[in-house]
Amino acid sequence: MSTTSEPRVSGLEIRSIDYVPLNERHGKLWHLGPLWFMSNAQIATLAVGLISITEGGNLIWSLIAIVAGTVIGTFFMAFHSAQGPQLGLPQMIQSRPQFGYVGALLVWLFAYVQYAGFNVFNTILAGEAMHTTVHGGVKLWVVVVTLVALVIALVGYDVIHKAEQFLTYTFLVVFGIFTIGALVTLHYPAGSFDLGAFKATPFLAQFGVVAGYQISWAIYVSDYSRYLPPDVTVRKTFYWTYFGSALGGIWLMTLGALLAAWAGKDFDTIKSINAAGDKVFSGFGAIVLLFAVLGLVSVTALNMYGGSLTLISAVDSIKRVRPTLSVRLVTVGLTAALSLVGALAATANFLENFNNFLLLVLYLFIPWTAVNLMDYYVVRRGHYAIAEIFNPRGIYGRWGWHGIIAYLVGFGVMIPFFSVGTLYTGPIAHALDGADISLFIGLPVSAALYWMLTRSIDVDAEQRLAEAEAEELEQAAHEHREP
Repeated sequence: MSTTSEPRVSGLEIRSIDYVPLNERHGKLWHLGPLWFMSNAQIATLAVGLISITEGGNLIWSLIAIVAGTVIGTFFMAFHSAQGPQLGLPQMIQSRPQFGYVGALLVWLFAYVQYAGFNVFNTILAGEAMHTTVHGGVKLWVVVVTLVALVIALVGYDVIHKAEQFLTYTFLVVFGIFTIGALVTLHYPAGSFDLGAFKATPFLAQFGVVAGYQISWAIYVSDYSRYLPPDVTVRKTFYWTYFGSALGGIWLMTLGALLAAWAGKDFDTIKSINAAGDKVFSGFGAIVLLFAVLGLVSVTALNMYGGSLTLISAVDSIKRVRPTLSVRLVTVGLTAALSLVGALAATANFLENFNNFLLLVLYLFIPWTAVNLMDYYVVRRGHYAIAEIFNPRGIYGRWGWHGIIAYLVGFGVMIPFFSVGTLYTGPIAHALDGADISLFIGLPVSAALYWMLTRSIDVDAEQRLAEAEAEELEQAAHEHREP
């Protein structure tokens, strides 16, 4: 599906869920590095590094869990990134070959909830940071941050990439000084670096939340690589995405663990950053917070952009939609409004339960990432009839039972292993003293089941159809019409 023929308006991006033709591919592969570094190098990520400390773990094992969770979780999101240049499609629309034209609504609903949830948390943090430094009230700054992010998301792909590149360079200076200051000036409790004080429950809780946070980026990644030319290799796309995201994540989560260990029961994300910064020199805490707001604005814009694409995809599954510029404007605006309402209505309980939200995201997207990656890299080996993805009566069908069954079974077998704070502890997790190993259950079960269910797919026939439709697909996309 493509947009109607209309000119670009004030540099606003026109394309949304439609295929990006080869003549519009642009950008450099290295741009993915700063994009994913800066997407993770913001203080919402810092809050992910607190779990083990708050649950009784010591600092050294918290840091090990952070690194291990990042290394494993980022592995999956980076492989999703490599799909973008090859297919020229945003991430979530790629779920149709596995789940069907209508069946993909299952995962799109979860994705949209994730976008909204993260933006509520991001904008509240930004509002608190602004109120702490320049005052004016948290809710006022929540509105301002949302509006600024809305403008960035409306302009779209190119300005998001450029903003993240600029922020990366300034981040290295500001947070470089802050990190050195934290390592030199902060003092940690006795036993913080005792390797003999290992506790499985806080370690696995930290590992699971970190892995889930990294995997949660999987629903975004092709959105920001789909304009790259297809001759960039899968390997290099993977590397730039992986190392950018992993370095940003490890850096900020490590900072979170350091601040939590130092502050103890008095830890508060904004107040602790401010206090630790002022230990470097008076007023530096405010500088750190003001710069951190820029990072939160940028990642909020990413969520609005991705939320818009997901919302268009969902509506299109029910009623055919031409993803014109006006449709993109409306859906970005709706996504911004939803997150704004959620942030203004949120209570302190939401912030306290952010870790539970991250775990729920992990549970919902583990089976999806397993199915999607198994389909792309093993079953269909990257070959899709892209025009058929936008055809409700196409070869991928309305309901992709192979993917739906693999997803539901994978999710079902994870339930006994869930450990979500006070919300729910599965019987096996309870027997393991609250340790959560559901990640290691859902991934292989969903992937293996999907592979077994799809053995009858005629991949060669799909590839021949893709080749036959390729020229018409390019021509239709170039002319902004349906293929």
